[in-house]
Amino acid sequence: MNDRDLMFLPAHEQLAMQVDKKISSVELVNASFRRIRELDPQLNAFITLDEEGALARAKEADAALAQGQTLGPLHGVPISIKDLEVTAGLKTTLGSDLFKDWIPDFDSSVVERVRKSGAVILGKTNTPEFGNREETYTKFFPACNNPWDVSRMPGGSSGGAAASVASGMCSIATGTDGGGSVRLPAGFCGIFGHKPTQGRIPRYGGRSNPAYNATSSSGPMSNDVRDSAILLQALSGFDKRDPGSLQSPPPDYLASFENGVKGMRIGVSHTLGFASLNDDVREKVDEGAKAFEELGATVEQVDLVMDPAPREYWWEVWTAGQVAMYGELDEQNPGRLMDYTIEMIEHGRTVSGADYSLALRQAEAMRIQMKEYFSKYDLLLTPTAAATAWPHLTPPAQIGNEASEGQYAGISYGAIPFTMAFNISWNPSASVPCGFGEGDMPVGLQIVADLDQDALVMQAARAFEQARPWTGQRPAVS
Repeated sequence: MNDRDLMFLPAHEQLAMQVDKKISSVELVNASFRRIRELDPQLNAFITLDEEGALARAKEADAALAQGQTLGPLHGVPISIKDLEVTAGLKTTLGSDLFKDWIPDFDSSVVERVRKSGAVILGKTNTPEFGNREETYTKFFPACNNPWDVSRMPGGSSGGAAASVASGMCSIATGTDGGGSVRLPAGFCGIFGHKPTQGRIPRYGGRSNPAYNATSSSGPMSNDVRDSAILLQALSGFDKRDPGSLQSPPPDYLASFENGVKGMRIGVSHTLGFASLNDDVREKVDEGAKAFEELGATVEQVDLVMDPAPREYWWEVWTAGQVAMYGELDEQNPGRLMDYTIEMIEHGRTVSGADYSLALRQAEAMRIQMKEYFSKYDLLLTPTAAATAWPHLTPPAQIGNEASEGQYAGISYGAIPFTMAFNISWNPSASVPCGFGEGDMPVGLQIVADLDQDALVMQAARAFEQARPWTGQRPAVS
């Protein structure tokens, strides 16, 4: 099997090959690094590589297998880690020029659990500063490119993670998602990405801790849905260092994985009552919804109106958080942060206590609205984004027949209106590839479920994956 086919295999199949003595972890990791050396000069997916450390860990994995030791769920499998996750002994830039040489002496909760799973960390993937853009670029490292068309952006902020998986440099990755940062690049790059229920994966470990976290979570990204379910299982569970993490034990995400969607009631919304979208995206979302109908679900358009648009109060909460986490850095290092971070901090300084309280109240009202919706429906389907991936720093000025609204800190929220709603509502949601639109670029379909129903999202995504397989077509850079 050549390196390309090997790296496009699901992670769980890569593990099975090791158990069957068909390949070693060292061979897998070497194949991954050969792919990185071949492809990454075109993509800039990785900021930092750890070839020496990865090969040492792979040798340990092979020895453990030979000795009959108990294996973790991702034993010996190469994985990429987004560079917002802190890694002991491995450079962690946070996408910021201020941290471009920082080598921490501790791991985040996510990295601790990745190591415990047995996965082999290849390196750290490209991210905008502190995860603050829907595109992936910084002051100190080249912008990340989309594997389907390198003239276009891969999305953000987990752009490097998405590019590493979509191009077949590795089969699985970790991302983080505070407003869509797992689901958007997954949608733009044609892979699967899941944002868990808020608090399901602990967020201990980072430059800004401790900090109130109202929107953000780490999440798995992969070509194969089962791989993400396995990684979600490995990452989930309470951590006393993050009091906001859920204390209830996580369910078995594979127990109902193959149960399909027959008999489910599923609603579809193209707009959530406030957004616009392009015709090519609408067409593919409708085709995706049709697949669920063919699988035995009842699928219907729903009149779900979110008013005001969630981005408005998400923005107040997000930017106030930027002041709390990074305002001091801006004061101490004038002009060193990215313009988009500075604009967020500047806006956050204008948010009054009353403004913040109102935003939290509006968010709570939407959580009540979503709880009412999920008393009638099992799932909600929306587009992941309103447009396909655009050329670098050239977001669409028009979405559908209307001007793209919601320009904050240079970010075109009119083109990405659907994801931050479920960060602020805390609902689990995932993006699955549902076809190709303008420029032959991937289109994502977002699947949303009730709080702590991540297993249901995985179950539905698996059913869709079987009905509309997406791995047969591979990007130009692969």
